[in-house]
Amino acid sequence: MEITSEQVPQPPVTALLAAAGDADLLVIGSRGLSGVTGFLVGSVGLGLLAQTERPAVLVRFGARAEDEHQPDADGRPSAATRFRDVVLGLDHEHPDDAVIAFAFEAAARRAARLRVVHGASLPPYFAYGLATDPALGGELARQEESAVEAVLAPWREKFPGVEVVEQAAVGNAGGHLVDAAADASLVVVGRRIPLGPRIGPVTHAVLHHTTAPVAVIPHH
Repeated sequence: MEITSEQVPQPPVTALLAAAGDADLLVIGSRGLSGVTGFLVGSVGLGLLAQTERPAVLVRFGARAEDEHQPDADGRPSAATRFRDVVLGLDHEHPDDAVIAFAFEAAARRAARLRVVHGASLPPYFAYGLATDPALGGELARQEESAVEAVLAPWREKFPGVEVVEQAAVGNAGGHLVDAAADASLVVVGRRIPLGPRIGPVTHAVLHHTTAPVAVIPHH
């Protein structure tokens, strides 16, 4: 592996954005854990994640190789066991190939299971406190499942060796992703470039409250 280093007389965000312009991947770190706000993602990290147009992975301070693997038969940390799941936060209403491809490729490299967490819309009557209609609720659930299946079908065919598990998230998508990532080797989320230099609420929650590495994939 060829390793090079360079010191640039520019502010960190400016220099790193320029360096990442022709890179396949930008890797940055985070600070320690705050008991109040979760992980401390510094201004440089947030600035890069909000502005870069290249895939970026945030790795936690103190992360170890064995953190990405299942414990061994005795329950002890090991870097020789199977990888934990890769978790993909999927916006099935506005799916993007770059985000989905990154997650499938990451799972394939690790020979890991891909857990796809997607939003599930609540029936409109919930907003008005009306009695639930089981038939309507069931139909909406089937529509959600069909939409997700349609998005994932070509990727399942392209990556037949990747086991895919779907998980519907009703309500706070960020909270569901954080929960799903508790035993993940990697979390993959998207960031829409047209929204400008900012990070959406779901990605923000994952960055600050997930112990696993987080891949943020910019897309149009």
